[in-house]
Amino acid sequence: MKPSSRHLLTWMHIVTSVSWMSQALALLVLGSYSAVTGDGAGYRMAHLLDNEVLLHFANASAFTGLMLSAMTQWGYFRYWWVLIKFVVTLSQLYAGIFLLGPRLSALADGTRDTDVVLLAATLLMISAIAFQAWLSVAKPWKRTPWAESRSRTVAPAGWVTVFVLLVPVADVLLAVFVFGHPAPLFFVLTAVTYPIWRARALRRPVVSH
Repeated sequence: MKPSSRHLLTWMHIVTSVSWMSQALALLVLGSYSAVTGDGAGYRMAHLLDNEVLLHFANASAFTGLMLSAMTQWGYFRYWWVLIKFVVTLSQLYAGIFLLGPRLSALADGTRDTDVVLLAATLLMISAIAFQAWLSVAKPWKRTPWAESRSRTVAPAGWVTVFVLLVPVADVLLAVFVFGHPAPLFFVLTAVTYPIWRARALRRPVVSH
């Protein structure tokens, strides 16, 4: 992967990750306000923020992080710090969808008065993002037992990088104009198919001239 392309993708990952953290902090503040004062306005604003902003940044952050691993020498399963980030990221996304989202929706609708689990889950999300940032900087621990011994890599074509950068935008457009809710369709298709293509490319014999 060319340095300029890697830098651009890294920049996008940092921007979306910081945005995800900022929105999570905002959810914690709004949720705490409603829990302390009994004013449901905080929950309603938090629900709007979660559906319209945070989910998109969370998906984009997760996608760009996965593709940075897939398109460089790090891979998904070669290094412990990358693998742990992979597991934490997927856990966060599923927890947000199945735990935080429904509880926040009930609080915003007024069908639930308060929810300590929501505040705890939000705080856990913030801590997880901060932990992932530390992993990216420190890169601790050694390679996993599944790391390939070969060092050969396949540099993605320029159009692949452009496509990857446009995927989060395409998913937002799908969510707004087609589905009416976040649905990271291109995220999933790209994150799954690219490593398969890369693995097949690595198995091809090297042609020397």
